[in-house]
Amino acid sequence: MDVLTITLNPALDREIIVENFTVNSFHRVKNPSYSKMDPGGKGINVSVILSGIGVKSVAMGFLGGNIGKVVEEKLRATSDLITTAFVHLEEETREDIAIVDPLQDTITEINSSGPSVKQDDLRMLIRRLDVTLSRVKHVVISGSIPRGVEKEIYSVICRKVIEAGKLSYAEAIGPAFEIAVDSGLVSVARPDLRSRSILFGQSLVELQDHVDAAKYIVSRGTRLAVLSYAIEGDVIATTDGVWLYKTKSHIERSHLLGTGDAFMAGLVYSMMQDDRDLQLAAKRGMAAAIAEAAFISKELVTIKNIEDNMDQFEIHRLE
Repeated sequence: MDVLTITLNPALDREIIVENFTVNSFHRVKNPSYSKMDPGGKGINVSVILSGIGVKSVAMGFLGGNIGKVVEEKLRATSDLITTAFVHLEEETREDIAIVDPLQDTITEINSSGPSVKQDDLRMLIRRLDVTLSRVKHVVISGSIPRGVEKEIYSVICRKVIEAGKLSYAEAIGPAFEIAVDSGLVSVARPDLRSRSILFGQSLVELQDHVDAAKYIVSRGTRLAVLSYAIEGDVIATTDGVWLYKTKSHIERSHLLGTGDAFMAGLVYSMMQDDRDLQLAAKRGMAAAIAEAAFISKELVTIKNIEDNMDQFEIHRLE
């Protein structure tokens, strides 16, 4: 086993394709393939995408109620390369709904908050983490925090990862992510800027805002920082400099589902081959995201998909 993904607040993802979607109107789903139900949550998505490129992983986090059972069953059915080690709760796992309109190039997302986690549940998760760390080298912790979990949880987990001599990857937004980064406990950081572009109290609007934020993250001890900029670009920063990766072709907004998770999966896959070549890791992450963007739904990408898209973006050194 090579990778552990931790999703503290998983979801049952429902994706519906509705052409010319409008609010306060009646819509009919035209085709059964236009409605999908998948296990979700950013860490889980990374495990799923890694399975498509032949990488084994352990998926860990909290699942609750009947919805949680459905999530785990569907995840296990996805691939025998995914092992599950979830802590089970009484309250129901959340459901997330994404309404994709390919004609208007929009995605409307409706996410619920999820269950409340008790201290005994959290202690059980940490015990499972302690046991699993001996079996993996790369640990991805992604997504939101459920109710009942303190904002220091990312730091607690990442500290254990770093002290065990492993690499920590964090993709999230908000205080928990920022505390872990500020503490120098994140090897690879990718702020999740989908819902709001505010990081460390600063609004990220212009390219220079993203550059400054990426440089700050690296200054705190992170080896590689990746920040989404607009739809077709990412700001990449290491101790050697800052670059803008920009796609050569237009990416439709309605095709963005799963691209961030694909980026992380491609990056982790590359780091498994050589964790010193951070530029190559970022390039493979970008190529995986572009490959995922070819689909309107979340789909598995392959190593060949990644390699085929390695020349589909330009790299500009910024600093």
